[in-house]
Amino acid sequence: MNRNLAVGLLAALAAALIGSGWQIASRHGVTTTLGPLEIAVLRYGVPAVVLLPLLLQTGLLPQGLPRRRLGVLVLGGGLPFGLLVLAGAQWAPAAHMGVFMAGSVPLFTALGARLVQGERITGLCLAGLLLIGAGMAMFGASSLADAAQTWRGDLLFILAAVVWALYTLAFRGSGLTPWQGAAVINTWSSLLLLPVLLAFGAPRLLTAPWVDVAWQALGQGVIAGLLGLVTYMIAIARLGAAHASLSAALVPISTALGAAWLLGEPLGVSTLAASALVAGGVALAGGAWGRRV
Repeated sequence: MNRNLAVGLLAALAAALIGSGWQIASRHGVTTTLGPLEIAVLRYGVPAVVLLPLLLQTGLLPQGLPRRRLGVLVLGGGLPFGLLVLAGAQWAPAAHMGVFMAGSVPLFTALGARLVQGERITGLCLAGLLLIGAGMAMFGASSLADAAQTWRGDLLFILAAVVWALYTLAFRGSGLTPWQGAAVINTWSSLLLLPVLLAFGAPRLLTAPWVDVAWQALGQGVIAGLLGLVTYMIAIARLGAAHASLSAALVPISTALGAAWLLGEPLGVSTLAASALVAGGVALAGGAWGRRV
């Protein structure tokens, strides 16, 4: 295995584990002492401050980066994506986030690669996409029958997966390094958040226990907002968009198990079955069984 491939695989693995942790932390945050806006401040504000020296070199409008591509990067990897996920986390458990978001990202990335880049969807890929659809349909049926109306969160997770897939495809040809991308995306997200804060405020940042705020600042801002975004962009640069999204195969099961352990969410047979179907579908659609690696 060459070094470039090894680095890409390690980055994809790290991104998947960070993604699961972020989903669990987000669900915990919006169902306890903080709301979506408060968590968004920590998610994008902290890495924007940390990466400010790099932004001063790169600029808010990086040279050679088309404005349309920049908009897609901020839409799919920044504030709009984050608010969709955080709003959905108020309605649906973390396990639903793992299934619907992790499953949808490779699905929409493959479709986007087909439409935009002309990549073919082979027989194995098609079989994997069908498995993903089956797992999501199984989970969706249980959501519709749920008195808590978790289907609202599920729809928001799917919409978040659409914009994240656009971001995945847009970054590959952006010309930005992973650290430059993180600096630009987090700073633009923070700027977009300012008018929202002026209109609605983020009062829970002042009333929530400082321990909760500190943990979310670490988990959302440093681990997810900084390290998570950078590792995923490294995976895209080394493996390509389609194969980087393959890392999502680990997310449904790890999120479901982590949420059951840390948040006390029920871990039923339907959750495990849907997670297994989605994980297998993601691996198959990404070509894991058609490649030596």
